[in-house]
Amino acid sequence: MQNQSKDPLHGLTLQKIVETLVTFYGFDTLAELIPIKCFTSNPSVKSSLTFLRKTDWARKKVEELYIKSIPKFPEN
Repeated sequence: MQNQSKDPLHGLTLQKIVETLVTFYGFDTLAELIPIKCFTSNPSVKSSLTFLRKTDWARKKVEELYIKSIPKFPEN
């Protein structure tokens, strides 16, 4: 039996995380939950990824929201 990672982000790309959050919450709610410019001003997945890849503190907030939101996501 293989050891499985206990990290809920294991195997997920930042793009998948952002797309899942946008699908679930939408940019308006994301901007309320995490008030950063990439979610509040002309938001798009592409511009958000560009910003989040360069900004560790913002990426951490997005990852934390994703982890907190996992129980709310519908089963695939």
